Amino acid sequence: MSMAADTVSEKAKKLTFSSIVMDTHDDTTQRMLDPKFDLGVRQKDGSIDIPRMKEGGLTGIFFSIWIPSKITGPEAVKRAKAQIAAVHEQVKRNSKEIVLATTAEEVRAAKKQGKIAALMGVEGGHMIGNDLANLREFAASGVRYMTLTHSGNDEWADSSTDKPVHNGLTDFGKDVVREMNKLGVIVDISHVSDKTFYDALAVSKAPMFASHSSCRAICDAPRNMTDQMIKDLAAKGGVIQINYHVGFLSQEFRDAEKKDPAINESIGKEVAKRCGDDNEACQLTEGDKLTREAVAAGKLPRVEWTKIIEHIDHAVKLVGADHVGLGSDFDGANMPYGMEDATMIPKITEALLKKGYSESDIRKILGENTLRVMSEAERVSRELNAKK
Repeated sequence: MSMAADTVSEKAKKLTFSSIVMDTHDDTTQRMLDPKFDLGVRQKDGSIDIPRMKEGGLTGIFFSIWIPSKITGPEAVKRAKAQIAAVHEQVKRNSKEIVLATTAEEVRAAKKQGKIAALMGVEGGHMIGNDLANLREFAASGVRYMTLTHSGNDEWADSSTDKPVHNGLTDFGKDVVREMNKLGVIVDISHVSDKTFYDALAVSKAPMFASHSSCRAICDAPRNMTDQMIKDLAAKGGVIQINYHVGFLSQEFRDAEKKDPAINESIGKEVAKRCGDDNEACQLTEGDKLTREAVAAGKLPRVEWTKIIEHIDHAVKLVGADHVGLGSDFDGANMPYGMEDATMIPKITEALLKKGYSESDIRKILGENTLRVMSEAERVSRELNAKK
């Protein structure tokens, strides 16, 4: 019996399981690079596998294609392709329960068939190797969003967590956004600098989303969005997908990290010792375990899952329920207590019902808003290609 099943009303469970429930950002792809890993088997660690996704009512999930920003050029392209292939392999291996989806309609069809829709997003524009041909190849392989940067600048866009060198998007960066519009690939502005966000907003003809960002007004992290950015994103049809990482949810947690940098330094050293330099899946898993140990030892504050609801509610009060969604960062970040894995998603539904949200608005937040952005990206792509 999962924690979610123990604490959630029948009404909330029914609403969750009858809704389209989308998660726009998940890092389980790193684990798929291990040939022994099987998404179809309930894992003892991590947050995502098919049994737990089914138990939590998840309809569709964007698996992140992610390489650290420091890896660039042909090597980054090669590694991205290997991750795309790994997602395809897991879908093939578990084809009775999961299906690759590239359109909003395919997500709905998967739901009707009782299958989970697997989607892909490339997390960092450095993986196209400054070549639009690679972007086109990624799109042809099923990629449906690209985050313009990761934690470091790439050669054509500034990141939110690096020293700006481009003043936002370069001319080539603007061409990348235009090409994404043509391909029906959603422009994802999580991780980008504020100036890059506004440059992309000005260029993109399709609505954009932040695949995994929270509200800066509640937690002052540069990775989060200001109230004005959330309003401007929504004004052009976009969606902020709330990130569950404790360091983006809780100002108290962020302050504690800043106050004593030695805590994260020691965690980093221990992770390197356990995992080596090039095992990202191990680094993510062990980093989470060690952070929880630091919380248990009283070195870092405990962050509860209800902070997710606080961020959702803040964004809804700013821009309405049409522009807010869920982008967990499962298997790639430190989850709050009570939202350790996908089985716990119905607790979000329960909390929103208790706050007085209508069933219609909850359905939007759970996934309908994400499908709307996908549909709009598809429509813009058709229109742009018809003009050729």
